[in-house]
Amino acid sequence: MNNVRTVSETKRAFYTIHTRPINSIYRRVVEELMVEMHLLTVNVDFHYDAFYALGVFTSFHRFMQSYRPEQDIASIFDGLCKALQDDPQRFRNDAERLKALASRSSVDAILSWLEQAGSIADFNDLQAQANTIAHNSAFKYSRLFAIGLYSLLELADADLVKDETKLNETLKRLCAALNLSEDKVQRDLELYRSNLEKMAQAQIVMEDVLKAERKKREDRERAKMAANTANPSDATEAKGEPTPGS
Repeated sequence: MNNVRTVSETKRAFYTIHTRPINSIYRRVVEELMVEMHLLTVNVDFHYDAFYALGVFTSFHRFMQSYRPEQDIASIFDGLCKALQDDPQRFRNDAERLKALASRSSVDAILSWLEQAGSIADFNDLQAQANTIAHNSAFKYSRLFAIGLYSLLELADADLVKDETKLNETLKRLCAALNLSEDKVQRDLELYRSNLEKMAQAQIVMEDVLKAERKKREDRERAKMAANTANPSDATEAKGEPTPGS
């Protein structure tokens, strides 16, 4: 008997947990990420690790950074993880640990750490995860894992990811350290960065539309106030008060 959950079941679970409506442009982002995570988690070769967690956390928050109301972002992330029968706090904790590692380490130190040639205090368990990945011939690589590695580099040196030559050299060394396909990693990261740019452009367009709508509302309010000022008797009658001489 096959007890593997379907994508539809995961989606239903999400909308049961997070019940507030999601703006259309962001709903697509959330559902695409949900499907990607679902297909990974039902794969027998997939195993959760901190680099994947950072990829999920960073990808979600980069695409959702302009979402309004802002207070719904945490609820949507919680619903996403819980719908996949996982703990959102586990993702947050592992992402924060790798952020902490990046904040106190250079890119060279991180690469040496991933190559098992150097150590970074307090992160031996994560280094062991990297070592396991590098020596696991059945490791289930994913785009979100690659985003986690890219985010680690970006957090350690934001200028590095803007220099294509240096980035490519760094990714080559990183892929060698973890026994990953350089072509796959490069391709997935190019798509990720392209999608970030497209999302940023869509957010600008959406913000322009919202500004135009706000201006129209403000113009209507000003026109109404001007009309009431010019004809105060109308405003008085609108309040239900008698006009002089009535």
